[in-house]
Amino acid sequence: MDTKNIMIVGVGGQGTLLASKVLGHVLLSQGYDVKVSEVHGMSQRGGSVVT
Repeated sequence: MDTKNIMIVGVGGQGTLLASKVLGHVLLSQGYDVKVSEVHGMSQRGGSVVT
């Protein structure tokens, strides 16, 4: 089976976590090997953000 990579990106409140969880569960039920990762920006970790 060929490797497929799917990247879901967005900012807070856009539903990216829900979308990745739903997609992951569907693909797992179909027998795919699924890996999910989250990356949070500095503002979500309590750091200061200057733009």
